[in-house]
Amino acid sequence: MHKLNASLFLSLMLLPLIGLADGISSLTKFYQDTQAMQADFYQVVTDKKGNKIQEVYGHMQLQRPNKFRWDYDRPFEQQIISDGKQVWLYDTELAQVTVRALSHALGSSPAALLAGERGIESSFKLVNAYRKDKLDWVSSQPKDSDAGFSKISLGFKDDSLQAMDMLDSFGHQTRIVFSQVKVNPKMDARAFVFKVPKGIDVVGDK
Repeated sequence: MHKLNASLFLSLMLLPLIGLADGISSLTKFYQDTQAMQADFYQVVTDKKGNKIQEVYGHMQLQRPNKFRWDYDRPFEQQIISDGKQVWLYDTELAQVTVRALSHALGSSPAALLAGERGIESSFKLVNAYRKDKLDWVSSQPKDSDAGFSKISLGFKDDSLQAMDMLDSFGHQTRIVFSQVKVNPKMDARAFVFKVPKGIDVVGDK
């Protein structure tokens, strides 16, 4: 009985060594090889107890450095667009646009991990995580205590980004799963230009 327990303990101790993923290597290659990306995405947010509190679908595009676009299609419409200098958030239901300087909006945000340039080690502490869901994961912890997220994890398959997990300061977990991923497609520069619709209120850094 004691021998069995000892063997089990040894196996458990070895599991992290066997299952450790090289997500940092995939992230490094992602920065080296991916200058542009577009994909469909599914996003779900759960609370501390695992209860689903939000579920949305949409499409995203990014082009380095610092240009990105997230179009939330259903169940509500919302746009988040960065032209490389400013970030625009358009809420169609509220008929309102919030604009912020990129330097204020990006910082240690998830967008900084995707659309930012290399050298993110200055804003994030990177740690290899375990292989899970057939993906190689890298865990990143923002060095800025006011980042809003305590941990952001990225999952790769064959060095292609497939998923993101984010844990915020309220204990809510956001999972984003990408599909129909295209790496370095030809991008339309107009996709990253936001024009304020007529009659819409604009607040923030004008």
